[in-house]
Amino acid sequence: MSAPLLQVRGLRVEFGRQLAVRDVNFDLFAGETVGLVGESGAGKSTVARAVLRLLQPARGSVEFSGVDLLHSPPALMRAQRRDLQIIFQDPLASLNPRMTVGDAIAEPMLIFEPELTATARRQRVAAILQRVGLGAEMARRYPHEFSGGQCQRIGIARATVLHPKLLICDEAVSSLDVSIQGQIINLLLDLQQEMGMAILFISHNLAVVRHISHRVIVMYLGKLVEVAPCEALFAAPVHPYTRALLSAVPRIPPVDATPALPPLAETALAGGSMAHGCAYRDRCPIALPLCASTEPPLLEAAAGRWAACHRSHETLNPLSLRS
Repeated sequence: MSAPLLQVRGLRVEFGRQLAVRDVNFDLFAGETVGLVGESGAGKSTVARAVLRLLQPARGSVEFSGVDLLHSPPALMRAQRRDLQIIFQDPLASLNPRMTVGDAIAEPMLIFEPELTATARRQRVAAILQRVGLGAEMARRYPHEFSGGQCQRIGIARATVLHPKLLICDEAVSSLDVSIQGQIINLLLDLQQEMGMAILFISHNLAVVRHISHRVIVMYLGKLVEVAPCEALFAAPVHPYTRALLSAVPRIPPVDATPALPPLAETALAGGSMAHGCAYRDRCPIALPLCASTEPPLLEAAAGRWAACHRSHETLNPLSLRS
């Protein structure tokens, strides 16, 4: 397997005395989409901003194409930013209301490709607007003249006009109607295939994550609790928190469906303590006395499947939990 495009190791973020992210480790390969899921406040967006060095972590390392982003001098970090782009949750708020759409999309070219002529920039802007499903004539309009879905297409155009290697989508479709979400997701998939870029897709919408992701990372209270291939995770989640997340998704079960594991209806997604032991133990239906004293490390429970649970090997074999 080729070397990862992005390597995150031991990432820790603190806000004063508040520990927001701790001991986060993951890889992201070129052309791959990794979904990052968890409740609000789990630390997903904080991880994204730390990776992009929009905030400074307390410790850890972030390597992008072999470059240590967290310790790069300003000039080197600035050069890397053309390959590191982000799409935010609120499409209208992420656009400057005083700039035309054309100027907003052209701005990255002014910064990273100053040798381009004004004509070449206009041609690139027109081409990327058409590619994201908007007309070239819309370059002269302002953000307030567009709907939320159109503004998100403009944000995607701005983020991909330089063909970045990594695109971070921070709740990029959560504020859009369901029908528009599907269009935006399909657009991202098409652009990924054309440009070969990797995507870190942050969302609490598990259906969208399942559609777009190759692998999924689950976070709880600032810590990774499960990492697995997408279909494997949705078919048979290992960590009790992941199972609780999936059980919260509304669906109509088959008449003859029987739960593979003890039901989690009583399992609340809120709560937990980071002081000692497993942060999820107070809400976990299969917790052991060990969970109160020893924090479970993120270990490989099966090939390609990682979980931070003392009973991960048992949850892979549900019958053992019924004995």
